Amino acid sequence: LAGPCAVGMAAGLGCSDFSDLREIKKQLLSVAERSRERGLQHSGKWASELAFALDPLPLSELPPPPAVTEEDARDLDAYTLAKSYFDLKEYDRAAYFLRGCKSQKAYFLYMYSRYLSGEKKKDDETVDSLGPLEKGQVKNEALRELRVELSKKHKARELDGFGLYLYGVVLRKLDLVKEAIDVFVEAAHVLPLHWGAWLELCNLITDKEMLKFLSLPDTWMKEFFLAHIYTELQLIEEALQKYQSLIDAGFSKSSYIISQIAVAYHNIRDIDKALSIFNELRKQDPYRIENMDTFSNLLYVRSMKPELSYLAHNLCEIDKYRVETCCVIGNYYSLRSQHEKAALYFQRALKLNPRYLGAWTLMGHEYMEMKNTSAAIQAYRHAIEVNKRDYRAWYGLGQTYEILKMPFYCLYYYRRAHQLRPNDSRMLVALGECYEKLNQLVEAKKCYWRAYAVGDVEKMALVKLAKLHEQLNESEQAAQCYIKYIQDIYSCGEIVEHLEVSTAFRYLAQYYFKCKLWDEASACAQKCCAFNDTREEGKALLRQILQLRNQGETPSTDIAAPFFLPASLSANNTPTRRVSPLNLSSVTP
Repeated sequence: LAGPCAVGMAAGLGCSDFSDLREIKKQLLSVAERSRERGLQHSGKWASELAFALDPLPLSELPPPPAVTEEDARDLDAYTLAKSYFDLKEYDRAAYFLRGCKSQKAYFLYMYSRYLSGEKKKDDETVDSLGPLEKGQVKNEALRELRVELSKKHKARELDGFGLYLYGVVLRKLDLVKEAIDVFVEAAHVLPLHWGAWLELCNLITDKEMLKFLSLPDTWMKEFFLAHIYTELQLIEEALQKYQSLIDAGFSKSSYIISQIAVAYHNIRDIDKALSIFNELRKQDPYRIENMDTFSNLLYVRSMKPELSYLAHNLCEIDKYRVETCCVIGNYYSLRSQHEKAALYFQRALKLNPRYLGAWTLMGHEYMEMKNTSAAIQAYRHAIEVNKRDYRAWYGLGQTYEILKMPFYCLYYYRRAHQLRPNDSRMLVALGECYEKLNQLVEAKKCYWRAYAVGDVEKMALVKLAKLHEQLNESEQAAQCYIKYIQDIYSCGEIVEHLEVSTAFRYLAQYYFKCKLWDEASACAQKCCAFNDTREEGKALLRQILQLRNQGETPSTDIAAPFFLPASLSANNTPTRRVSPLNLSSVTP
C-alpha cells in the first residue's frame, strides 16, 4: 500500500492533526464537489455538513475546481448527458451513454450506474415478496460482471479512490468480506477524505481485535472513523472521548457529531442525556430526519406520548415517505398498543428500504406483542443479516424462543446478545433465567450476581438471586440478597411500585422469626401489612410474635443472624444509608 499512501500524502491529505482548520475546510469542500460529480450523494452531504460547521473561507482561499484532463474533455458531453439521466434515477440509460468512456470520473459513473441499476431491480423484487424471504433468494445480477471488470482494473492499478470504493462495495455484496476490507483500506489510503469508504469499513469490522490489525492512513479523517466504529462496537466511553476531542478541535457546530453523541448516550441507556441532546439538535436543525427514529425510541421508552405524537406529526409534514418517519409513526402506534398498525408502518419503512436495520428489529417486537412468533423470528433474522452487531435482534430471538419453550436455542441467542453488550444487565438476567430453566444453577447465580454488579437496570437480579438461594435452602444468602434489594429500591429516592418488595419483606420476616429475632421480625411483618398480597401473613406473624413474647420466650442470642435491617426501617421512613457491598465470594467464583 506504499504507493497509494504516498499519493495521499502528496495530495496534502496526510495530516492527522486539526491545527489548520482552513486547510481541512478546503479539503472538505473539494471532496464534497467530487463526490457529487460521481453521484455519491451521502458522502457529499457528510463532507458538506462538516464543512458548514467550520468558519467560512475568504474568496482568495476557496479551493480551485478539479483539474480537467484530456480524457475528461473527450468524455465531457457523454458524462454531462449521462449524469442528468443518473440524477433522475435512469441508471440503465446513463450507463448506455457512458460505454467506452476512459476518464476516471465517467468510468466510475458508468460502473456505479450499472451497480445501482442492479440494486434497484433487486429491491423492487424484494418489495414484492416481503414475506418470509430467505437470504440470497433475490440477487443483484450485475455484481459478478462488475467484479470481473473492476478486478482487472484493480490488478492494473488503474482504479482511483472512488473506483476502489465501488470495487469494495461489490465485493462486500458478494460476501467476500476479507477482500472487501483490504480494498476499503486501500481506498482510504488513496483518498482519505471519502467518508463512504470509511463507513463501509465500519460495517465490516466486528470487534476491537480486527481494528488493531488494520493499517489505516494517518489522517484527521481517521479520528472520525474511530469515533464512529467505537460507537458501533458499543465502546461508548472511548467514542465519547473521541467526539469530545473533535468538538474541542473546532467542530462544535457539527450536527453530525452532536447526533452521534446523542446516539452514543442512547446506546448506554443514559436516556435523559440523550433526550436533551436530541432536543438541542432539533432546535439547531429542525427539518432533520436522520436519527429521529432513535429519538423516537427514547420517547417510547419514557412513554412520552405527547412528545412522540408531536414528532410523528412533524416528520410527516416534512417527508412522510422516509424510513425514519415510518419508524417514528410505528413507535407512536406501538406506544398506543395498536400493534397491527405499528407493524404496518414498519413494513412500509422496509418497502422504502429493505436494508433498514431499525425497522426489522422493531417489526420483530411488534410481532412478539401480537404473539406471532414465526413472523417475529423472521424479522429478527433479517435484522441480523443486515447487521450482525444488532444486539436487540439477538435478544429478541432469545425472547421468541423463550416463548416457544426452547431453552437451548434461547441460551445461544442471549449469549450472542450478551457478547455484544457485556455490561447490559438485561442480557445477564435473561441468561440467568435461561440457565435456571436448564437447571444450571451455579451459572444462573453467576449471571444474576454479575447483572447486579454492572448496575441492574430493572432491579430484578437480586430478587432472582435470593429466590435461587431459597430454592437451595441457603437462607442466610437469600436474606442477605433481600436486604440489599430493599435498600437499593428505597435508596433510589423514589418509592417504586415493586411487586417483589412485599416478597422480600415476607421472606425476611419469616427468616428473622426462625432466628427468634422478634424486633427485626416484627419490623418486617409490619412492612408486610402495607402490601395487599402479604397483609394477612404479616398480621398472622405479628400475632405469633406477640404470643411468644407474652409466653416469655426470649430473643435468641445463640443463633447469630448476620444481617440486620437498619433501625430506620421499623419506623415509616425508608432507609437511605447503604450497607457495604455483600460478600458473595463463597457463592460466585
